[in-house]
Amino acid sequence: MNDPLPFLRRLFDRAVEVADPMQSLAGYLPPKPDGRLVVIGAGKASARMAEAVEAVYGPCEGLVITRYGYGRPCQGIEIVEAAHPVPDAAGMAATARMLELVAGLGEDDIVLALISGGASALLVQPAGEISLEEKQAVNAALLASGAPIGKMNTVRKHLSRVKGGQLAAAAHPAQMLALMISDVPGDDPAMIGSGPTVGDASTPGDARAILEAHEIEMPASVEAVLGAPRQVVMPGDARLSTVENVIYAAPSQSLEAAAEMIRAEGVAVRMLGDALEGEARDVAAEHAALALKAQDGLDGPVVLLSGGELTVTRRGDGVGGPNAEYALALAVALDGAAGIHAIACDTDGVDGAAEVAGAVIGPGTLGKAGDAAQALARNDAHGFFERIGDQVVTGPTLTNVNDFRAIFVSPVG
Repeated sequence: MNDPLPFLRRLFDRAVEVADPMQSLAGYLPPKPDGRLVVIGAGKASARMAEAVEAVYGPCEGLVITRYGYGRPCQGIEIVEAAHPVPDAAGMAATARMLELVAGLGEDDIVLALISGGASALLVQPAGEISLEEKQAVNAALLASGAPIGKMNTVRKHLSRVKGGQLAAAAHPAQMLALMISDVPGDDPAMIGSGPTVGDASTPGDARAILEAHEIEMPASVEAVLGAPRQVVMPGDARLSTVENVIYAAPSQSLEAAAEMIRAEGVAVRMLGDALEGEARDVAAEHAALALKAQDGLDGPVVLLSGGELTVTRRGDGVGGPNAEYALALAVALDGAAGIHAIACDTDGVDGAAEVAGAVIGPGTLGKAGDAAQALARNDAHGFFERIGDQVVTGPTLTNVNDFRAIFVSPVG
């Protein structure tokens, strides 16, 4: 294969296709109930999920919140677009309406909750006296801190009236089926969208410790909430007894679909894991070493596949994201090594806060511009790849199973 980059892009496209709700959700829907059905949801894939529900059920009552630009035409379900990754007033107003919609439901009513990555920012109802501006500031600081997604979600739950099982509790005693697309390492339903339908045993003290560990300033309103009794719902709470949580799409399925394509080309596959976490540049350095080691004595090509959710600790003033930073750090670590190409993209089409999925690299990447190391130091990976024309831009993919990384290693010599 003279140029592996088009093949790597096809692998990414296949990983996204497998997670498309229009391709995968219908088989998880029960027969449409005779009584009242209310559809709610939030996340980057939630509007597409709602569209898939109505393709089976026809027009439904409900309200779903998705990211700006990710809306889909629905027959009855109202689609509201709001900000991500930092919440805004549109998300806050829509969340309040969602809580009103499920309030007062009876035990014969059914709620279908559609949850995907991004719901943490889109479901906005601050706890206590926390203002939207204070919630935005804490959220932005968390995103820049390099904290793992699990830690961020713990904080988000305890600063919210809707996360950590509180949305499900608000709908009790109605029956609830929550269908989820996983975007978190380990596919823990309590972490997807900060678990609005899933109980959580963490405490306000745990959230406080995370903020303190990452030196994030706490306004007095946040201090008050984290010093008050917990509002997050415990896993054994009776209000969750009528809830069923189902993960129907996950990173492992998308990686396996890509692996099948690779094997069909007669190329070997090495899975590095679907739940990798860590600092993007550190993981990239590890993967560069693995790729170089794999190349030693190689008889035929091999592709190293991985997924999960990497993080970036913001040190500079550039425009970056974990996938682009991984790709840039990988290129720097490989230092032009022959026969190694890679792609790193977020399956939702948005890497960090940039409207770019990620980037591709090859042996000639560093030669296209002389400022790779400086760009990495400034967290300006997107700026670097924009300058050399190696960004991957998809637009809204309408799904989200997190990072997709593939390194194509060819024999040399």
